[in-house]
Amino acid sequence: MSDITRLYFKPVATFFLLFTSYYSAHSQQNKTYPASKFPDRVILGFKGDPAVSQAVNWRTDSTVTNAVAAIYEATPSPDFVPKARITNANSQPTVLDGKTVIYHEVNFTDLKPATQYAYRVGDGAYWSEWFHFTTASSGNEPLSLLYFGDAQNDIRSLWSRAVRGAYSTLPKANFMIHAGDLINRSNNDYEWGEWFEAGGWINGMVPNLAVPGNHEYFTDTDKQEKVSRHWRPQFALPENGPDGLKETAYYIDYQNKRFIFLNSEHATINAEELNKQAEWFENVAKNNPKRWLVVVHHHPIYSTKKGRDNNEWRDKMEPLYKKYKVDIVLQGHDHTYGRGLNMPVGQSRKRPDGPVYVVSVSGPKMYDIGLQDWMDRAASNTQLYQAITIDENKLAFKAFTVNGDLYDSFELIKDKKGVNSLVELSNSLKMQELLKLPERYEKSFKEEELKQYNERYQEYKKRKGLK
Repeated sequence: MSDITRLYFKPVATFFLLFTSYYSAHSQQNKTYPASKFPDRVILGFKGDPAVSQAVNWRTDSTVTNAVAAIYEATPSPDFVPKARITNANSQPTVLDGKTVIYHEVNFTDLKPATQYAYRVGDGAYWSEWFHFTTASSGNEPLSLLYFGDAQNDIRSLWSRAVRGAYSTLPKANFMIHAGDLINRSNNDYEWGEWFEAGGWINGMVPNLAVPGNHEYFTDTDKQEKVSRHWRPQFALPENGPDGLKETAYYIDYQNKRFIFLNSEHATINAEELNKQAEWFENVAKNNPKRWLVVVHHHPIYSTKKGRDNNEWRDKMEPLYKKYKVDIVLQGHDHTYGRGLNMPVGQSRKRPDGPVYVVSVSGPKMYDIGLQDWMDRAASNTQLYQAITIDENKLAFKAFTVNGDLYDSFELIKDKKGVNSLVELSNSLKMQELLKLPERYEKSFKEEELKQYNERYQEYKKRKGLK
């Protein structure tokens, strides 16, 4: 956790004590991930138009200085291998944990829209396996994506079932979104190694789009808060964001839908940085010719727990979200699940006055839930992933538990004027809401704290009409 004073995020000592005791009780030996001549941590991303380009990044040890990538339009025959086009990589030596590794990046260009390609990376002798990807359509076609809240802890051990379960649910996803706190300690190589091992070859087949959370930041020797030394070398992300925030705030257009990724952690540094990012967002949003607008960032506009609200972030950004008709905001940070709208209790939610807000968690670190009035569906102590499909007139959202059960579902229907109607589908689900506190909170909470939680629980059930 950064030592820099935040505008709106104040760590709670109770959390630290809870999680120190929890993880010491569940500790296991860490696995190391040394680099070699063979490529590893292969991951797809985007640097340009997804219809005609595709970026890939990978890692080797410091002996590989002339890295390349090979690509060819995919065929069922293996005879394409000698015909593959070779592209030189941009290689970046990076010192991590006192050791030099090299990250390599290629942006394949001049590709055909809606076309499957085979590619591999290496140095001409030491190669990866062949992977497939498919470029975006150049038209207004439906898309699908997977969205993950915080992975953060026990990534190899427990987050792996989230990302692998998500891929099993939606193997044809166009890309994956990560809403920050992918790992716990920003510069720990073994944690990034766990993250890449958990995703494995999926990362080489499905592009990843990520924003940093507070755990991707550290306080450097110059007392400045900075993003992980791993972040920019290992991800291939758009560089169209605000000055100083390359590959941590950016936007991408994909099949007539616009996605804007914001760096909410950097916005906590001071009001100037918050205003700079808000101004950039407004410029991107008001010049948006696309029919759908999705926003992604780490800190929630509305928290799932009282006392964790990010007031300055909300006061600055929510009016812009409403002004520019943001459809949905995908977030993390609170380690519980909440989905809903900022509308008065009792008012019909069929015509949303602003975006749908989602907070989710895909890893095993859990907080207690607040059951706030904005929430229409909630989950406590539950690992989830989300599958979203968007066509011209409908956004369909489904949240699944990591064991594959459908937990939440709704649709946004957009009319010819661009006005959304919310179709609530969670009421027909067989699965009841999972609202029990994590076991360690039940053991550590004082009697008054348990009483307050039970009162909130009863109020929430009453508002929802639950027995």
